[in-house]
Amino acid sequence: MNRPATNLLSTENVLQALLENNIITRTRAENILKKEDGFKQKLEAARAKKNEDTSQADKIENPVTIIDILSSLKLTRSDTKKTLDEDAIYQALAGKWNIPYIKIDPLKLDLNIVTTTIPRSFAKRHLVLPIDVADGVLTVATPDPSNNEVMDDISRASNLKIKTVVSSKTDIIRLINEFFGFKRSIAAAENQFSGPTVDLGNLEQYVRLSSGDELPSNDQHVVNAVNHLFIYAFDQKSSDIHIEPKRDVSLVRLRIDGVLHTVYKLPKNVHSAIISRIKNLSRLDMAEKRRPQDGRIKTDKGGVEVEIRVSSIPVAFGEKIVMRIMDPDILFQDLHTLGLTDADLKRFNQFVSLPHGIVLVTGPTGSGKSTTLYSTLRNLASPAVNITTIEDPIEMIHEDFNQIAVQPQVDITFGSVLRYILRQDPDIIMIGEMRDLETAENAIQAALTGHLVLSTLHTNDAPATVIRLLELGVPSFLLQATLNGIVAQRLVRKICAECKTPFEINVESLKKMGIDVGTSGKIKVYKGKGCQKCRGTGYRGRIGIFEVLPYNDSMRKLTITGTDLERLKRAAREEGMTTLRESAVDKFLKGITTFDEVLRVTWEQF
Repeated sequence: MNRPATNLLSTENVLQALLENNIITRTRAENILKKEDGFKQKLEAARAKKNEDTSQADKIENPVTIIDILSSLKLTRSDTKKTLDEDAIYQALAGKWNIPYIKIDPLKLDLNIVTTTIPRSFAKRHLVLPIDVADGVLTVATPDPSNNEVMDDISRASNLKIKTVVSSKTDIIRLINEFFGFKRSIAAAENQFSGPTVDLGNLEQYVRLSSGDELPSNDQHVVNAVNHLFIYAFDQKSSDIHIEPKRDVSLVRLRIDGVLHTVYKLPKNVHSAIISRIKNLSRLDMAEKRRPQDGRIKTDKGGVEVEIRVSSIPVAFGEKIVMRIMDPDILFQDLHTLGLTDADLKRFNQFVSLPHGIVLVTGPTGSGKSTTLYSTLRNLASPAVNITTIEDPIEMIHEDFNQIAVQPQVDITFGSVLRYILRQDPDIIMIGEMRDLETAENAIQAALTGHLVLSTLHTNDAPATVIRLLELGVPSFLLQATLNGIVAQRLVRKICAECKTPFEINVESLKKMGIDVGTSGKIKVYKGKGCQKCRGTGYRGRIGIFEVLPYNDSMRKLTITGTDLERLKRAAREEGMTTLRESAVDKFLKGITTFDEVLRVTWEQF
């Protein structure tokens, strides 16, 4: 294919491409041209300060260009009114050059293709990244496709035809660091542990652990590999990291927006070393491989303290570790951003503002209960109140709360420790989970003696919570005296804002599925087409759907042993409760989520 001539990344050519696409105005382009030198000096000074601690061996030549300047200014585009970013600039340039632009999805890259096709030094020097091989054609991403000689060298070295695509310089540099750095660490570790197959337990004598916040090339390879995993997971905004041993390999999977993605296949003989490093960081017993263990790691993510909850369990081919990333940006949110409607938020605030009683948040694992509870506690926290929590384990340490971790081995359980907490003069008590009758009875006792108690329970919906408590053995008269309200919740994926597309659907079709929107004809709803930002899924981020049930007189009358769930549901609806399905449908009609998500997350049949 014909590749562009050199010097196409000059200031004039970049600005001309943006003008031709109506992305910036001529006046703005002329203004930027006049001030280019001043902008450049500021960026160079900031970049030099940032790179002070980076070793020369790990540095990638990255001079400040007009594209860096334009990206840093965060200008508003003339055509879409969105912020002008680096991807948009390279996309405009790629269109001008008649070369495909690709936003690289790291989750879809093959580690071996990226790291074995060309040397790391060559990739760093020329900012080129092999991303795919198909039918004898190697696809190479670069921010500057004008260097024909580089592409010819790659073609000769790989014995493949080359297809050039354009990607942003920031993405290329980051992926070179991540993939080559991780591959180098794993390869060195694999070489270190090469030799005859030995027992899992015998590998640990070879691990020489050291600490370090950076990723220097001369540090311990296993340390580097584990640090790369954490950084990669943070970049991808994943909630969980799974490291799973198989017969011949070890899989690394990340959960992103509730869906697992396989990102690496590691050599099996480094699995034990990786696990040992993580167990060491989380203060687990490295010698114990037969029993499940729990631990935690505290680390830094862009200047924000993040906690990682670690769970280790023996499986068929070794130890599996799952690490849940407890990000304060996710756990502590303003209540109005969680997804509650104005009416539901008003109801919820009413029963968490009462001086005493019990508030329960219900739903399965991963439905956002912890976020709702932590966000509520932070909203209630003030110097005038004493908030005490009992958790198993403590998910996120917050200095406004007095947090206690459950330790069954020394008889600190949800139920037993509640008796002692009452002597600590609390105003608000949060119990991680109401698992048994002892915990429920002590929570009720706390509520009866003038405390506000918040807790979670695993039930399918809000009315079923009353049945569950009665089945635990809680006397109905105590529930009637103490329960303030119940919230049931789930998480649905949000339509990606970058590729959100309207389409029309017939109202009659919706009615057949049980959705009456009170109109006729067709209505406009939305879906995501799939783009680089959302990895082609059409979804980006998640939001809660809620069932908020104030426990009022009509519900109290029905709270008797042997009560019927359907009667409770009818009473709840009569009091104005919106069901999980209705909450999800509301977000579908408002263009926040899709009908597919409504079906996936809520199981009620139309």
